[in-house]
Amino acid sequence: MASTVTAPHFHASVSAVSSNKNLVSCLQSSSFRFRPLCKASRLLSNIASKLNARKLVVQNTSNKIFSSLVELEGENDEACELVNGIELSIGEGDDLISAYLFKAVKNNNGTGILLLSDIYGLEDSSTREFAYRVACNGYNVLVPDLFRGDPWTKDGPMDLFEQWYARQQPDRVAKDIGTAKDWLVDELLSAGISKKLGLIGFCFGGGRVIDILAKDQSNNFGAGVSFYGTRIDKSVACNINVPVLFISGDEDPLCPVTLLRDIDKSIGRGSRVVIFEGRGHGFAHRPNSPDEDEDAEQAFLAMRSWLHDELVAGNSS
Repeated sequence: MASTVTAPHFHASVSAVSSNKNLVSCLQSSSFRFRPLCKASRLLSNIASKLNARKLVVQNTSNKIFSSLVELEGENDEACELVNGIELSIGEGDDLISAYLFKAVKNNNGTGILLLSDIYGLEDSSTREFAYRVACNGYNVLVPDLFRGDPWTKDGPMDLFEQWYARQQPDRVAKDIGTAKDWLVDELLSAGISKKLGLIGFCFGGGRVIDILAKDQSNNFGAGVSFYGTRIDKSVACNINVPVLFISGDEDPLCPVTLLRDIDKSIGRGSRVVIFEGRGHGFAHRPNSPDEDEDAEQAFLAMRSWLHDELVAGNSS
């Protein structure tokens, strides 16, 4: 079981974030190994312009895809030399769902990632940009449509939110996530390309990370990352058999820090909790200020190091 490491110890062991005072606690943080890279806002802005320049084509036939190669510029080791952006339909009949696959071409490490969006769905630019950035680091990132074309809209009246949420039936959502997972298993695990898959989720998707890992009886996933997960069922956490990285802010009313620490203790297995002081909900993939930009960068670095240590290093051994 992980033990709490104080902020000074963390800062002393990780020079790349020694000036960041907002990162106040981390569990087992000594294994983090960060490398400097270009600022998130610069890279994501570049990605967004490329996304706008190339329109992907939908193909409704199950498992048939059209692809568009998108060349991305970047800096240092995170330069996105080439990313294959694919819009596809997976499953059959009533189980047919839409998804995006973002695939690294030249630097592909053979590892599959299932990324679960927040309530705004896979069409939202913040979700796509984050998925692209993960792919830039060598991964094959699949983002399924968790809401079947009915995401929450940013201008939606809040008095209708619970009504919308009730339409997102847990069994249907879990089944669709299973369909996406099975596609990755067929494409990567069965082909011997990858030994384990990774699972990432934000907000709504961050809460589903716990549900899915708790029910992963086939042990397809090797690690998870939950960014400020909402409506988490703490009672199922003890059934999780892989380490999970939790990232959140201490001013997020939708994801209490105490809940994350309780879940972390229940899971054990090297799981970690990283809390950013003064940050609320959504800062890591929707930063709204220069300060949040900096913390979003550190959150991405924490996730990147985690995925490499838990998935890539293990696959190469």
